[in-house]
Amino acid sequence: MTLQQKIGQFFFPAVFINDTEENIQETERLIKEYNIGGLTFFHSRASAATNYEKPIKKVSSNLKKGFPDDPRQKINLPEESKKKVEINEDSYQRLKDLIVRYQKCSTTPLLMSIDAEWGLAMRVEKTPQYPYAITLGALPDSEIGLVYEVGKQIALDLKSAGIHYNLAPLADINNNPNNPVIGYRSFGSNKEKVARFALEYLRGMSDVGILGCLKHFPGHGNTNVDSHLGLPVLTENLEQLLENELVPFIKGIENQVDSIMIGHLAVPALNDGKDTSATLSKNIIESLLRERLGYDGLVISDALNMHSVSKLYDIKGQLEWEAFNAGNDVLCFAENVPEGIQEILKNATPERIEASYNRVIKCKQKAGLFDSNPTIAGDFDFKITSELNRKIADYCITDIKDNNSSIIVFDAKNRERLAKLSVYKTIENPFFKTLAPILPSPEYAIENANDLIDTTLKEDLAPFDTVLISLFVPKAKPLNKFDLEDSVLDFLGQLFQTKKCILYVFGNPYALQVIPNLEKAIGIVEMYQDFVEFQESAAKQLLEDKKGKGSLPVSIPTI
Repeated sequence: MTLQQKIGQFFFPAVFINDTEENIQETERLIKEYNIGGLTFFHSRASAATNYEKPIKKVSSNLKKGFPDDPRQKINLPEESKKKVEINEDSYQRLKDLIVRYQKCSTTPLLMSIDAEWGLAMRVEKTPQYPYAITLGALPDSEIGLVYEVGKQIALDLKSAGIHYNLAPLADINNNPNNPVIGYRSFGSNKEKVARFALEYLRGMSDVGILGCLKHFPGHGNTNVDSHLGLPVLTENLEQLLENELVPFIKGIENQVDSIMIGHLAVPALNDGKDTSATLSKNIIESLLRERLGYDGLVISDALNMHSVSKLYDIKGQLEWEAFNAGNDVLCFAENVPEGIQEILKNATPERIEASYNRVIKCKQKAGLFDSNPTIAGDFDFKITSELNRKIADYCITDIKDNNSSIIVFDAKNRERLAKLSVYKTIENPFFKTLAPILPSPEYAIENANDLIDTTLKEDLAPFDTVLISLFVPKAKPLNKFDLEDSVLDFLGQLFQTKKCILYVFGNPYALQVIPNLEKAIGIVEMYQDFVEFQESAAKQLLEDKKGKGSLPVSIPTI
């Protein structure tokens, strides 16, 4: 293999499950002509977190035989995307078929990767979804085995599709409640717990043959800028980083983690006061990660299309060279493959090229890409996923405030003074349905702010002194107050002041900090997810008057 062909192994361009035949053929050309090392799968161009700006063409229906035209509806799938994302019921099959198709045109087997922090469902419709990291972080240490099982089940799901490499989990310590992009994706704010849980997740994946990745080095938790759109800055010095942010990465290095992803974030204290992205910093990758921390595994860049770095260079290939020169072995979401290869070939030493090439090949060997008969095997088991999610739900229930909530609601029911209020879901939700046979009461709903216009809801609730509220937080990210509308928040704030309210929150616990008069609520229970299993588990906990076994994995300023 020539040096140029070896350099091709460093490039992992993005590919889109729902794309045009023209773009698919262009990817095949890159594979054949440039010997690229792997691919990173996304749902569609519109779903990219940087709000991909290229025109969206109709999804090809003649990708290969077996991809018929499919009925689809347009919805906003990823909350970070401004473009409409078309749901495709056949995305999973398309993914599998594309992987086979791309592998067939490769000379060196491709390492297939995807960002599946909470499962394939992060990118692909109708596939198993597991709880967010923040939910797992609420588990007691005694149940860390459930984190292992999540890693294992996600890995089995990836194997069924032909994916070898999960760009997860996060090792970021979420110690900034205003972080716009990490938040629910982190195991929490306790460095030791984040380290333990991240390692268990990795071990679960590794035990069934899927590569993992700790991200975003040197730590994206204590930032308040979304690196998809701008450059976050860490103000800590090296000693502070070694004490906190770097702890999970150090534990990962000690346990020979497969790969570490470098984040697009600046640490001036490590760069002579300059706001240079870590992805482009030799001081951070070579001096800190390689030399000081002793890591010799695979280093992968965060996506190079992200605006914090993609806007820095006008000449095609320059960004790819700078990222490689800084110490990255793999260039994720590289958009300028031919030019990047030429820049690296022109500027890099043969020794450096060989070192990175050997790391890529070592990962491919571990993933079984050079086995005599590599196969795509297995299928989903939604029953196992559901059972696992239910166990997690049972153990993560967090009593933030408990004043004998069960006794209060049953007393109100017996006096016919109890009402239930569902916020952002209809009354036909599993939480209310599970409660209804044993705890019957009038039920009301606020599905959006429009329901508060010309409504009699305030009058309807007047006869009741106790209100059981289920709040289904619309979004996991904090943008626009998690999409909690001001009029809805104001209405809840008034209820807390005038009624005995017991609040169940199905969503990101950081949403609690935007709810007015929360301190006046009689009871507050955090459930983290709105899965059916979590709603049913919450109802069971209330009916049986059981204490929650979970704990908040992060600090909420208003709690």
